This record gives sequence, C-alpha cells and structure tokens, in this order.
Amino acid sequence: MSQGIERLLKHADLVAAFAVVLVVVMMIVPLPPIIIDLFITLNISAAIAIVVATLYVPRALDFAAFPSLLLLTTMFRLGINVSVTRQILLHGDGGEVVEAFGNFVVGGNVVVGLVVFFILVIIQFVVVTNGAGRVAEVGARFTLDAMPGKQMAIDADLNAGQITDEQAHQRREDISREADFYGAMDGASKFVKGDAIAGILIVLINLIGGIVIGVMQQGMSFPEATQHYSLLTVGDGLAAQIPALLISVAAGIIVTRAASSRDLGNDIADQIFAQRKAPMVAAAVICAFALVPGLPKLPFLLIGGALACVAYAIRDGLPSEKEKQQALLEEGAPQLPAGPEQANPAAAVDPLELAIGFGLVPLVEGGSGAGLMARVTGIRRQLAAELGTVIPPVRIHDELGLDSHEYVLRVRGTEVARGRLMPGHQLAMDSGEAAGQVSGVATTEPAFGLPATWIADASRPEAEALGFTVVDGESVLATHLTETIRSHAAELLTRQETRKLLDGLKETNAAAVEEVVPDLLSLGEVQRVLQALLREGVPIKDLGAIVEAIGDKSRVTRDTAVLAEYARAELGRTITAPHLDESMKLRAISLDPAVEQEIGEAIAQTPDGELLAMEPSRAQALLASLRAQLDAALAQGGRPVLLCSGRARRHLRHLCEQSLPQLTVCSYNEIVPGVRVENMGVVQV
Repeated sequence: MSQGIERLLKHADLVAAFAVVLVVVMMIVPLPPIIIDLFITLNISAAIAIVVATLYVPRALDFAAFPSLLLLTTMFRLGINVSVTRQILLHGDGGEVVEAFGNFVVGGNVVVGLVVFFILVIIQFVVVTNGAGRVAEVGARFTLDAMPGKQMAIDADLNAGQITDEQAHQRREDISREADFYGAMDGASKFVKGDAIAGILIVLINLIGGIVIGVMQQGMSFPEATQHYSLLTVGDGLAAQIPALLISVAAGIIVTRAASSRDLGNDIADQIFAQRKAPMVAAAVICAFALVPGLPKLPFLLIGGALACVAYAIRDGLPSEKEKQQALLEEGAPQLPAGPEQANPAAAVDPLELAIGFGLVPLVEGGSGAGLMARVTGIRRQLAAELGTVIPPVRIHDELGLDSHEYVLRVRGTEVARGRLMPGHQLAMDSGEAAGQVSGVATTEPAFGLPATWIADASRPEAEALGFTVVDGESVLATHLTETIRSHAAELLTRQETRKLLDGLKETNAAAVEEVVPDLLSLGEVQRVLQALLREGVPIKDLGAIVEAIGDKSRVTRDTAVLAEYARAELGRTITAPHLDESMKLRAISLDPAVEQEIGEAIAQTPDGELLAMEPSRAQALLASLRAQLDAALAQGGRPVLLCSGRARRHLRHLCEQSLPQLTVCSYNEIVPGVRVENMGVVQV
C-alpha cells in the first residue's frame, strides 16, 4: 500500500494535470449520480484535510502551494455544481448525497434549508473571506516594505559570521517567497468571493429552473414541484457551501499564522494558559452568572467548574521550553540543540573581526553601508578564489574604546592592524605620475605603507587632474581588510577547513586523497603544509597537485617544512607567474656561491627540524647586501626575486621575513621550462 502511494507521489505532476482536465470535463460531460456522490464526498474530505493541515503548519510559507490549491478546489466545487445542476434539471435527481443533505440536514424544511444556506454564504463571504483577504493584502504590503531592511539584516548577520552563505541564501529566498505568497493569497481570496456569489446564483437557477421544468415538462403541480426541487436545490447548496466554508477558514488560518515552531493548538494552549489568572477569572465570572435569577444553573456551573479545574491544574504555570528540555535531559532523553546561551565559550573567538568607532557606524547601517557589506562579501569571495582556501565571515561591530573614526582588525581575537579615517575626506596617493602637490593632512596608506594625503571631498577632481590616485574612506578600509586577510590566510586555515577542502577534492580526485590521507600523512600534517604555502602567498587552488606531490615525498620525509618545498617545486609555474613580464622573462638577484655555501654550512639539524644558525653579524651583513642589491634592481625597473638553492630557500625567506617582507625568495627548482632568467645582481658578503 505504501509503495503504491510512493509511486503516486512520484507522478504528482500528472495527477495535478489530470485533476485540472477533470474539472473541465465535469462541466461538459454529464456524470452519473454515483460519480457525483463520490466527487461530493471527495470535495468534503479534501476540505477537511486542508483545514487540519493548516492547523499543523508552523509558518505560512510551509504551505506555499495553498493559493493554487485554493483555485483548484474552487474550480472542482464549481464543476460539481454544474454536474448536479444538469442532473437536477434533466432527471429531477441530484444523487443520494444531495438528497440526504436536503432531507436529513435541514429536516425536509425548505425555508430552514434556505436560511441555513444563506447564513453559511454570509459567514463565508462577509466574515471569513473579507478578513482573510484584508490580512493577505496588508501582509503583502508590509512584506514588500520590509524587504530592504530584512536584506540588510541578512547581510549584516552574514558578515558578522552569525550565519553561513547557505543560510543567507535560504533567508533571502524565504523573504522573496513570503512576498509572493501573500500577494498570491490576496488574489486567491477573490476566488472564494466569486465562489460564494456563484453559489447563490446557482441555487436561484436550480430553484427557478426546477420549478419551471417540473410544472411545464413533467406535469407536476406547483406545490409539488416547489417542494421537490427546493429540497434538491438546498441539498446541493449545502453540500457545496460546507466545504467552501472549510476552505475559507483554512485560508484565514494560513494568512493569520505567525511564525512558530509548533502547531496552532499547542501555541494557543500555551499562550492562553501560560498564566493561571486567565482560566481562574473566567471560572469566577461564569460561576457568578449561575447566581443570576432566570439563567439556567447547570451549564454555567459545569463550564465554571471545568475552568476552575484547569486553573488548579496549571497553578504552577506551564513549563517553559528550557524546563521541558531539562526534564527530557534528566529522564535520559536526547538533549535538544544548545541555544546561544549554552554555546561553548571557546567558540566565541571570531576568526576575523572588524571593530569600528561610533563615527564609522553609518558605513555599516546606512548610506553606503550596503556597499561596505557587499564589499566585505566580495572580498571573501575574491580571496577564496585567488588563494584557493576558505575565508571565514567577518564580524563587524562597534567598540566603545575606539576613537570615533578609528577601526581595528583582529584575527582570532588578537589585533593585527589598526587604521583611522577622516570624515569628509578622501585619500590621495602619488602613483608616480603626479604633477604638483595637493593640500591636506599627510598620512600613510594603511594597507601598503605608502605616503598619502587626506584631502577634502571637494578637492577630489583637482587631485585627479594632477595625476593623484584618490579613494574614499570605505575603499581604504576595504583594501586594508583585504591585505590583512591575505597576509593572515595561513592562520585562518583550520583543520576543519582543511577537511572541507580535501572533501571537495575527493569529488574530482578521490584517488589522491584516499592514498595520502590518512595512510601517509595525517590531516594536521597536510594542514601545516598548506599553511606554509599560504604564509608566503602561494595559492593552494591546485590542491590535487599539492596532495600528489607531498604524498610522493612523504615516504622520504614527514617534515612538513620540507614537504612544503616539494609542493612549491610542483607549483613553480604558479609561483613565478606574477613576476614574469610579457616575454616570459624573470628578473632575479642571486647569491654568490661562497655565500650559498656559508648558508648551507650554517644550517643545523635539531629535533624540531633544520634551523639557520648563522652568526648575527654575518646575518646582518647578508641582509644589508640583499637590501642594496634589491634597491639597485628596483632602480633599474621591476621588482626582482631572490634565487637560491632549494635547501637554503626557506631559511633565507625566514631571515628576510621581518626586514624585507616584500622580497620573494624562489629556488632553482621552481623555474619551469620556458622561463628566461635575467640576473640583475649577485649578493656578496
């Protein structure tokens, strides 16, 4: 049975198409009474099922198909009305269900039946449908008005790291679907109004047409024709209006349903009986009515006593969600997911954090705030694509300890950079082609340490005309953030992110991952190799080549620093590409063989790996010679790289890291075929 239902659900699209075609067929082709009885029963059953479904829907969006379902049920009901009308007028018989409604439900009294029918129409048309349509109209209007604010709130949560990209995408879709839903419900309520009007007209047509046909064609007397066709007409009207009223109630429930995590019954019970006073006061008032002379005692005392029992049962108040969770935990039941107040304090450290003074809050909350938010998101995507690693969200918040226009960048809770913007000013920098000077406040560009000047906003056209590069404060902050993330990408690569990168690689190169991790290298060792590459600005986009290279050499050594050198040799084309000119020429400075031999002899093997144990005076002399050669090469045009042997490369890089951070150190193993090396100097000590 269940398998048959599953097969039916797989072809739900065909079932829906068949239902639409069936409605059209019902209006054209005469149906026998037994089929009409089945369809009327199906109509009532579907209406009951829809009402019950709306009671258990936490959010209106969870029943987003309701507007279309409302149209289908309305058309199905009208198709039944047309079939019943044809059957009544042609054969004087509307089927057993219609006859039962006419005789049993209203006791065979035509007047009572008509009154009940019109009361149902009034309830549906005037009360339920009008209210539901108004709620849907206001909901659609408010949802559209609130969309920009909700979008900005989502962007703020995303950049603060409180939600993931997938959650932000889902929330944006929910906002769009919510506006579409309420707009559709506003239009769908017109179906119900039209259905009520059509029901009245169909009843009048059946009544008048039946009496005319009974008297003129079937030879009935006027009282006999009136009695017969009136009962059939009233039965048809009631059989149609009862499910119509149920559908209208369902529409009212769905549009008035606020977001919740539970069904309507539990929400109502908890919110009404959360306070003991509500049933207690109601019990006292109802019992007091029993003391009024002339009123019946029993009903008031029974209801008052029942409310008093309810008030006594909840004398301590209903348990809160936290109390329910604690009770389940004490009973050994699985604990629900922890809320924010139960979160692990260690998880409170943000990987990336931007703290701003109160004067910079408008950059985030208004005006160009949407631009800053979009820039932060764009920076993360750009760096992720450029470096091949995952960039965590940036948490942006104001901080009272900062000056009004000051900002601080932190990595894992530790300050790594600080800057200051000037309100009403923009930053002008000499790109080397400026002709003249600009007046303003001299400063240093925070990202690259270049000399710059804060100029007034109105002076921007003049500065650009002189050849200065001018950027606004928001761009200054965004550039500083970009370079800070780039320089600390290695610290942001956790083992969890490394696992995600390997899982992604496994989809395209499963053989490499399964061979290396964890049989040859552990996850932590792979992470340290990737961190070593990122620390020198080497992208890890070609993760497959990296894993294969270190996997091959892991049988020789498991020293992650040495493995990183092997990975660099595999990535030689990627490493040298930024330093090549159009003719594939690499400008470089090299080491004198005596200097390289001295460095090789100074490398000492320790339990923690190799270290450069050079005398401080010789190390300072080497750095001075390197700086002189670098300045001379820069004067000739172009920024060179330092070439050395593979064994000395990482030690030289570590030696130059503080005094010459912009110097790229490459080994001969990283020079791929096709690259011509132009030696611009030799380092001698």
